[in-house]
Amino acid sequence: MHVVTAVFHLHLPSRSLKVKRGIVKSILARARNNFNVASAEVDLHDKHGAAILAFVTVSDSRSLGRRLLEQLEEWLVGERPDVDVVSVEIEER
Repeated sequence: MHVVTAVFHLHLPSRSLKVKRGIVKSILARARNNFNVASAEVDLHDKHGAAILAFVTVSDSRSLGRRLLEQLEEWLVGERPDVDVVSVEIEER
């Protein structure tokens, strides 16, 4: 078994924490449903214009786990053009 994690640093089009929460909750829920990954907001909780989200999957193959998280990144870019993906760090364990 291999654990693959991805940490996304995002720039959000929000001017309040309430709007940010809506955007983040939507992204996390839809990623869980579409990609069957665990996810959470892991940093920058009190900054309304930015978020750091983490996603994790467990797979028999490192390459399959990595490919799934890369597809998640592509989905996010296509699904939410209003959200800027500043950086993505994918790690395999």
